[in-house]
Amino acid sequence: MSVLELLRERRRQGSTPGQRTDGARLALLIEGGSSRGAYSSGMAVAIEQLGLLPLFDAVYGSSAGSLNGAWLLCGRAEKTMHAWWDPRVMRTTINPLRAFSRQPVVDTRHLVHTIYTEVMPMGFQDILDNPVEFHPIATDALTGGATDLHTKIHDVPSLQTALRASTAMPLLAGPPVVIDGHPYVDAGLSEMVGVRSALAQQATHLVALRTTREDELPTGPSRGERVVLSRWFARHAPGVVQTWLRRKELRVEEEELLATHPACVQIRPPLGSLAVGRTERRPEVMRAVVDTGIRAAMDSLASTVLESR
Repeated sequence: MSVLELLRERRRQGSTPGQRTDGARLALLIEGGSSRGAYSSGMAVAIEQLGLLPLFDAVYGSSAGSLNGAWLLCGRAEKTMHAWWDPRVMRTTINPLRAFSRQPVVDTRHLVHTIYTEVMPMGFQDILDNPVEFHPIATDALTGGATDLHTKIHDVPSLQTALRASTAMPLLAGPPVVIDGHPYVDAGLSEMVGVRSALAQQATHLVALRTTREDELPTGPSRGERVVLSRWFARHAPGVVQTWLRRKELRVEEEELLATHPACVQIRPPLGSLAVGRTERRPEVMRAVVDTGIRAAMDSLASTVLESR
């Protein structure tokens, strides 16, 4: 059965996680990439608008994809999508000038504990209560391996910490985030899309919300990145060095897993879409990127809703 056929059948039956009898495990994979996550945010909005989230069994998020997954799971993806172009959020969360005072350029602590609690409250308890499993991915700073933080989430504070760990970009976001005495850094260093984790947990069908176009090929660390980040990794995340150096190889492997899986739908920004830097924050750019993500997902999934009626 294809992904779209499974979605239609589950929608027709009205089944929910824990009550299904089709033997399938349908995983939603949400790619990150800092500001590029605006693409997958728009795609998550489309899934919410189409009412498709309850048809999934689990959501796997990497880096900014974890934040997008969290908004989707608490039912506020559309309501809060303007955060991507809201100066109150973007200018206080991403500020390159903070590098001169040795402060985090990307302040995820402020984002999770101030923006998501006071300015634009995230329904943390709604995420915990949702029967669709939440699997934020992070990178183990001591081994360099991808780590699914699902089992480490048991209340609101641990959920908030998991979100920060998944988005702890090396150097830009400050030191690793510690969970149960163990340091973690950004998921994108080890698993950008979450496909390995999902398949290891018996996912049979995949929907991947991508933030890179098909013509954007994987690359390894540049010479400049090696110069700037090598010391940071040696000091804060020594186990990640080899994983980081193998970045291109790991990305190619992920692309191969997704491309060859017999039941996988990838939703990507269309060719010609804007190329977005990791610290992009211009409102007009970010709004256009979110809108592009919404349209891309609607084009891929809207037929599921129409044909199941």
